[in-house]
Amino acid sequence: MSTPILTAAAFQHAAIAWVETLEQQALATGQALDDRELALADHVGVRYPERIRILELDAFPQPPEPELHAAARAVGLLGPDTVGLTTGYGILLRWGSRADARVFSHECRHVSQYESAGSAAAFLKEYIGQVVQFGYRNSPLEQDARAHERLAFLSS
Repeated sequence: MSTPILTAAAFQHAAIAWVETLEQQALATGQALDDRELALADHVGVRYPERIRILELDAFPQPPEPELHAAARAVGLLGPDTVGLTTGYGILLRWGSRADARVFSHECRHVSQYESAGSAAAFLKEYIGQVVQFGYRNSPLEQDARAHERLAFLSS
């Protein structure tokens, strides 16, 4: 018997629940930003950089639902080269990536995008829709984050 396929609504609900769980873990166990990181977060548009917590990991957690896991990998998220993942005010980083201004500013721009959306659910609905429509690399939210990583990198 095969695993049932998630409907679009169930898929989105599972993604939101998973990201919210990761954010709670990061907020509970992550580290606050230092002065340089606070300034960089502010520079890329984060309204409340003091709320951000960094959780450094050897490997990124994977979604528990097989369909969500497969979809994330298929579009280029959560692959072996992943160095950062933003979950609201939680930023998960691969060990050794925290000092990289390009990576850090990219993830902070995603925090700003979460803030603008108003909630994790609203951000993820938009983000998932863009990734489905344009692909991960070409989604407008990713393009915006990449534009700000270059700006932050050049000005740091």
